[in-house]
Amino acid sequence: MFLLAAKLTCLSRCGEISFDSPDQNAKCVRMLGDARVRGQTGVLSERRGSYPFIDFRLLNNTTLSGEIGTKKKVKRLLSFQRYFHASRLLRGIVPQASLYLLDEDYLGQARHMLSKVGMWDFDIFLFDRLTNGNSLVTLLCHLFNVHGLIHHFQLDMVTLHRFLVMVQEDYHSQNPYHNAVHAADVTQAMHCYLREPKLANFLTPSDIMLGLLAAAAHDVDHPGVNQPFLIKTKHHLASLYQNVSVLENHHWRSTIGMLRESRLLAHLPKEVTQDIEQQLGSLILATDINRQNEFLIRLKSHLDNQDLRLEDAQDRHFMLQIALKCADICNPCRLWDLSKQWSERVCEEFYRQGDLEQKFELEISPLCNQQKDTIPSIQIGFMTYIVEPLFERWAQFTGDTPLSGNMLNHLRRNKAKWRSLLHKQHSSSRSNDHSGQVTGIQEQTLKKEETP
Repeated sequence: MFLLAAKLTCLSRCGEISFDSPDQNAKCVRMLGDARVRGQTGVLSERRGSYPFIDFRLLNNTTLSGEIGTKKKVKRLLSFQRYFHASRLLRGIVPQASLYLLDEDYLGQARHMLSKVGMWDFDIFLFDRLTNGNSLVTLLCHLFNVHGLIHHFQLDMVTLHRFLVMVQEDYHSQNPYHNAVHAADVTQAMHCYLREPKLANFLTPSDIMLGLLAAAAHDVDHPGVNQPFLIKTKHHLASLYQNVSVLENHHWRSTIGMLRESRLLAHLPKEVTQDIEQQLGSLILATDINRQNEFLIRLKSHLDNQDLRLEDAQDRHFMLQIALKCADICNPCRLWDLSKQWSERVCEEFYRQGDLEQKFELEISPLCNQQKDTIPSIQIGFMTYIVEPLFERWAQFTGDTPLSGNMLNHLRRNKAKWRSLLHKQHSSSRSNDHSGQVTGIQEQTLKKEETP
């Protein structure tokens, strides 16, 4: 492992964000380049941390890079939690459960929450606080045990824990939305969907492990900006993946890299690991929002023709793709207090990208202009055109289950609240005599919502 890590480190190289004009491209950001390893399967994997993380502080002043690097090192050295976890594992002390390393004051509360992990009102923000920021690792260890995956695949607990820590740490906590808490939230939702009777009755242990792993790693190493940003800044990953599912390909290849580095599945037959890597890719790539209509049309066709045969591995895999897509965008279907937090977080991430684009005189991406794109208008549009069509079809597949009904009810109530907030913003802008007009997207949304 040490020699492998050394070789991978030597493969790293520096890269830059490239802008259209020389002034914009004047070494504004220095980042780690892409370092990939080709395994026996021929599938390219990416080294851990190979993604050039976009640090907004570096954009303000490139001379601070050394200082920032030093601060990061100091922070890592001073992280007692990180040292404590690592030292116990290095000494070969295996945690008896995922909660073993938690502070005693929070142990009982976190355990109580895990006993209700299949409930739709599960508060992932509270759980993350109770686990001291280790919600993803704790949740996955618990779910692997609950589903019997550790025993079935003869997984080593230390190796599993090491792999999950790698995944959690490769999410960027600086991102308001695309971080490890989001991954944990998606994983918890995926667990709920895997328990739906229409699907659960046919799932194999491999299906369950694939679903949970894909949910946990589907956004790993996300930079906090979207694909169009990477394309217009001529980022090397956009070139590498030919501007197609750039982020999703990176998430998949990074996951493969971590699986191989941790050797979590090294004891399994070669053909099994090859199949797992390929199916993980198929699941993670399905989360590309640009492929939404493709999956909706196919799902509608299956449901209308009633030709889904879940005894068939191909049909089961397709429904796992749909389940992961639902889990990835399920925030509008949560309780209002949770849903609102996620909405504010994702819009904050949009606005940060918009500010970055404005700073470097790039065209501001849709939904990223804080002056024009309000949270209510963004959320109403998202619910209307993306979330509702998918979850209505999902409910058609699962039948009249309590979970599907609960999600659709939350979705309708949350949409009504955002609509009310949008009308209040509209009224406020008129009363303040700010031209008495709403933005284009707000106006379109209002007309859509007012149409019977």
